[in-house]
Amino acid sequence: MAQIVFRYSILTNSWTRGEVMNSPRCLFGSASVGEKAYVAGGTDACGRILSSAELYNSGTHTWTPLPSMNRARKCCSGAFMDGKFYVIGGVTNNNVVLTCGEEYDTQSQSWRVIENMSGGLNGVIGAPPLNAVVKNELYAADYSEKDLKKYDKKKNKWITLGKLPERSVSMNGWGLAFRACGERLIVIGGPRTSFGGTIELYSWDPDDKPPVWNLIARRQVGNFVYNCAVMGC
Repeated sequence: MAQIVFRYSILTNSWTRGEVMNSPRCLFGSASVGEKAYVAGGTDACGRILSSAELYNSGTHTWTPLPSMNRARKCCSGAFMDGKFYVIGGVTNNNVVLTCGEEYDTQSQSWRVIENMSGGLNGVIGAPPLNAVVKNELYAADYSEKDLKKYDKKKNKWITLGKLPERSVSMNGWGLAFRACGERLIVIGGPRTSFGGTIELYSWDPDDKPPVWNLIARRQVGNFVYNCAVMGC
């Protein structure tokens, strides 16, 4: 595993090598807020599953160690909501799928386990949970059932709101992107054949009604959606 961090400049459209983490890792959960980014879990160069976490400050280009999570996990997802960092799902040692999440309180600098927070959102061979936060509400794309779900914070359960776009095809979640852009949810994906594929971008403004997805763009491509990031929304 290459223990390298790269930093992208939207002004120059270029990549430069950034500061290396205190504990380099891959397959971690992450989330950003303002000029700060949180990472937790993942695996190191030897394949060990980590419970450690770090905070990156893009203003000073520095990594600061944070308290470790209660449970080591990889292939997890991250979210920032209500001023707290959440790590959701993942896989621990012996390929045990975790259904719990963990909440990091930035004020008390402590972790709290939330049991059954991610049940059904990921598996051993599937992609990490596909989640996004809009208006401090957590949403998830359930790629196994092609459902859009919303997290009920008080009852600690997921509520099915409706379906994902019909053509948002994935391979156990791989090849499908689910992101927040401002006050909209974005789904990026599309059908593939042996001759190539189509990438389609859909959006929906969350309200009290079932989701109605708007097709924003479509492009014929031969590539797979490996990952994506949203900047400037």
